Amino acid sequence: QVQLVESGGGLVQPGGSLTLSCVVSGITFEISSMAWYRQAPGKQRELVASIDHYYDKDYADSVKGRFTISRDNAKATAYLQMSSLKREDTAAYYCNLYKTLAARADYWGQGTQVTVSS
Repeated sequence: QVQLVESGGGLVQPGGSLTLSCVVSGITFEISSMAWYRQAPGKQRELVASIDHYYDKDYADSVKGRFTISRDNAKATAYLQMSSLKREDTAAYYCNLYKTLAARADYWGQGTQVTVSS
């Protein structure tokens, strides 16, 4: 059974930083491609960042230069380091496993809330 468990969300002031973690189990993490999505109230879920098993990364324009996605295969964990946070970054953040090697997959975590407010 594949499980993704996010943690690290919380309340942070504008300009602050936060790091989200996503621990993966039940699947070979080393060959998995991971992504972070977010969904704000009343808005569609949007892709924030992705990292494949070659460590190639991609980011939404809205977070480039502020967010960093990374992975630790030894810990089967994906991370999203967020800095210079803005109020508009407030959302529920979800971890997604979307591929193993070339095979499409679609596993999701339960989400973790990030609130940017003074």
